[in-house]
Amino acid sequence: MRAILATPALVDTELPEPVPGPHDLLVRIEAVAVNPIDTKLRAAVGPGAAPKQLGWDGAGVVSAVGERVRRFRVGDPVMFAGDAGRAGCNAEAVLVDERLVGRKPARLSWAEAASIPLTGLTAWESLFERLGLDPPDAGAAGGGGGPSLLILGGAGGVGSIAIQLARRAGAVVIASASRPESAAWVQELGAHHVVDHHRPLAPQLAALGFEAVDRIANFSDTDAYWEVMAELIAPLGSIVAIVGNRHPLDLNRLKAKSVTFAWEFMFSRSQFQTADMGRQGEILDHLAALFEAGELRPTLGRTLSPINAANLELAHAQLASGSTIGKIALVGWD
Repeated sequence: MRAILATPALVDTELPEPVPGPHDLLVRIEAVAVNPIDTKLRAAVGPGAAPKQLGWDGAGVVSAVGERVRRFRVGDPVMFAGDAGRAGCNAEAVLVDERLVGRKPARLSWAEAASIPLTGLTAWESLFERLGLDPPDAGAAGGGGGPSLLILGGAGGVGSIAIQLARRAGAVVIASASRPESAAWVQELGAHHVVDHHRPLAPQLAALGFEAVDRIANFSDTDAYWEVMAELIAPLGSIVAIVGNRHPLDLNRLKAKSVTFAWEFMFSRSQFQTADMGRQGEILDHLAALFEAGELRPTLGRTLSPINAANLELAHAQLASGSTIGKIALVGWD
């Protein structure tokens, strides 16, 4: 099968097709999307290191199943982020534990479906498992009378899904964006208010009538916003972050307000094989239902074709530029 390996350069190669284990699906890949984890893990592949098969956002068709698989059959269209401890989906076929897999939304293209899993799971877990918002049900629109939520990094992949989910959950959504095109994007996705994260946030929020916010979802730089988050969060509020800190964080800044701070790492369940690992498959199915009902819109910003090392290099470069709106996906092998 064709595959792309980080060596650390990205190279096209041929590899044997893998054989499913008891809980595995063998998925024939139709589209993949890129995420910061790809560029971070690629940077760790130094000269002389073993090549690494990256890619943890994919959509394709089940071509074989392990003996204990119960949720899927050969021929099923699926989407998944998978397990960062296993080979990624930058190959024509990949193994993934069925508990981490959801069905592909019927109305979405392969590229649109591949852009959902990692960011969708991260946004869902951040909002509903870390910040304590109530998940939306298909057909039940949020009224916007719930807690105020500041989303830092609103135009990125995670923020683009989180804005939509939080709005449907009834939160008052304040999203950060620094450029006219990214501000327009987050407004299209449903943000009630937009603030510029390149300018002081407190005066902008005050002008909107918010002296403090009930929840903060930081999908950007944890270190850069630590002090301002401590200032802006309301007493008894909650903060979630997804980007690891480079310097010590002063948690005492949150103590007087009894603020809850939580990390979100989408791969925790698969890395530690938690008892509820199958919850990720359930979340992806729930997201699929929301997309099929037209209650969420795809966050795909750019599509490249075909899937090969040259186009993956372009996708990584755009991602590293920090100016990406939505997701970048690659589709097709020819």
